[in-house]
Amino acid sequence: MSGQFKDHFSTQSGSYGKYRPEYPEELFKWLSSLGPAHDLAWDCACGTGQASRGLARYFDRVMATDGSAQQIANAEGPGNVTFKASLADQCPLEDHSADLVTVAQALHWFDLEAFYREVRRVVKPGGHIVVWSYAVTSVAPEIDEAIEELYNGIIGPYWPTERAHVEQGYSGLGFPFEPVEVPPLAMSVNWTFNQLMGYFSSWSAVARYKDARGHDPLPLVRDRLLSAWGNPEQGRKVSWPLKIRGGRVGEA
Repeated sequence: MSGQFKDHFSTQSGSYGKYRPEYPEELFKWLSSLGPAHDLAWDCACGTGQASRGLARYFDRVMATDGSAQQIANAEGPGNVTFKASLADQCPLEDHSADLVTVAQALHWFDLEAFYREVRRVVKPGGHIVVWSYAVTSVAPEIDEAIEELYNGIIGPYWPTERAHVEQGYSGLGFPFEPVEVPPLAMSVNWTFNQLMGYFSSWSAVARYKDARGHDPLPLVRDRLLSAWGNPEQGRKVSWPLKIRGGRVGEA
């Protein structure tokens, strides 16, 4: 995110904050187990604070930054979280002050060389960086087929090219840190039909489709999804496997 910041989320930052799922508590317990110190965590590209809130339960302070001022304006967290609009390679923290850096669903937007240089500046030697992503949601086979039609069919051409890195769990991106073993974790929620549709409305490709076509793509698949879902008030388990990479940060 050095130089020109690509902001794909400001136009739907309200729905992003309302409908994006929360990460599992097991993730934050594991993050807190990586090192003995829990003074300060930097949540980079925090969006509206999904990961920041979880980190705040295990770290004394959390610096939560995002390149989008609109996302920061919609961010929420407890008193030990400081939200600030800042590019990934321009962190406001002092040298060697953070025990942990996290990046949730955003590494693919960064100028990696500049960001990793900033990580080495900000993190204490022996501290950690953990990045993760999640791709397409899963509910049930007949619902998943309709989601696939929306995701790859209707709005497929409107995903940024960087989206491929999310689907690959960042396996194709450089990660020059000493690897740490990561646990198998998944994110899951119990949602009604309208909550699922709200989540789809937060997708950047939906916003780009609207801009290009002048209409909302979600009605094109709504009836098929609802037919597969059944009673729209019925809660269903909606899940996303997490793809995690973690590393130990050496000397700057």
